[in-house]
Amino acid sequence: MKLVFWAGFWAFLVDQASKYLVVHTLDLREVGQIEVFPPFLNFHMAWNQGINFGLLADSSDLARWILIAIAILISGFVYYWVSKDRPGKLGLIAGGLLIGGALGNVVDRLLYGAVADFLNMSCCGFVNPYAFNVADIAIFAGALGLAIWGGPKKQA
Repeated sequence: MKLVFWAGFWAFLVDQASKYLVVHTLDLREVGQIEVFPPFLNFHMAWNQGINFGLLADSSDLARWILIAIAILISGFVYYWVSKDRPGKLGLIAGGLLIGGALGNVVDRLLYGAVADFLNMSCCGFVNPYAFNVADIAIFAGALGLAIWGGPKKQA
């Protein structure tokens, strides 16, 4: 279970450090947008009060607390699942990534009332209107990893 902890710890730490750097040090909340490597990578400040793609964004403060509770419950379930099924190393890392990313977004909701999204990537004539963050990457990678490697470790 050390792999779950360390993967989650590093995902959480990198997420929170990147948000602090971008929101506070680079002052993206005031600047709004910074071209990093146009058109492929830009920092574009977006406060997501809802879930993916802004769903439930116009909801009440109650929705914020419901989303916090759901993220904590999912994190607890994933931890229980990987501790019970004992997948291989990659499954444990995937579980940690998902948990660390989810908890990173929970901290945003507690501190800011919304999730701080700032990464915007576009390519090849497609202009992406959405922003995301490191926690979102960890959640996606963790969920994909659990789908692939999340089963019980095979006995040889």
